[in-house]
Amino acid sequence: MKATVLYYSRTGHTKAMAETIARGMELEEGMEARAFSISEIDEGWLKDSSCVILGCPIYMASVPTEIKDWLDHSPYKKELTGKLGGAFATADYIHGGGELGIQIILDHMLVMGMAVYSGGGAFGKPVIHLGPVSVNGITEDQSETFVTYGRRMAIKTKELFG
Repeated sequence: MKATVLYYSRTGHTKAMAETIARGMELEEGMEARAFSISEIDEGWLKDSSCVILGCPIYMASVPTEIKDWLDHSPYKKELTGKLGGAFATADYIHGGGELGIQIILDHMLVMGMAVYSGGGAFGKPVIHLGPVSVNGITEDQSETFVTYGRRMAIKTKELFG
């Protein structure tokens, strides 16, 4: 079963977190996950994916223009209908608006006809209500949360589409 982790990254932090989520997804037997920049998507892989996760850095408590444009005008929008969706963010500050950016992405996913999921508190700690947020670069603690999130998304994907 395939999954796609899409991202937009300026400094490399968001790309690293996307790759970390993909690694977490592959911890589940039978899952194959790949991370792609929104400008370099493997269209075939995306089409075959049951789960699509999208992430970006947060600027001014919102998503960057590149993500908003992609969400509004992506030629792949029709390919996303019926898939499981999730979101993540990277931010410079603890209260920099990461959750707000994730909510924007999840709202768009719902409009596109995707089912969204995060695991919430159902799995216990770490509780990931909307999606994980990495603050001020990568630390071991934050990386582990992103691996956990990827694994939880993989479990739900297999549950729904397996």
